[in-house]
Amino acid sequence: MIRNNQEFKTTQKRIEYFQNLLLQLRVRATHEEFYLISSGYRAELEKMQDEILEYLTRHSSEPIQSKAVSTEREAVLV
Repeated sequence: MIRNNQEFKTTQKRIEYFQNLLLQLRVRATHEEFYLISSGYRAELEKMQDEILEYLTRHSSEPIQSKAVSTEREAVLV
């Protein structure tokens, strides 16, 4: 969970790094290797992007909630 702007920026850098790795793997890895390797990077990218969206859509005055409480809040909104 991202708690501040510094962690937000760090997560953005990690996303860019993982995306660049996938760009390289698309060309350098074999077809079979790519699909085996890329799924883990994709899952991590999706997790980090979700964390960024959670951070950006939470007002700065709101307390940071644990994932369980956050999931509860999302269930109420649906």
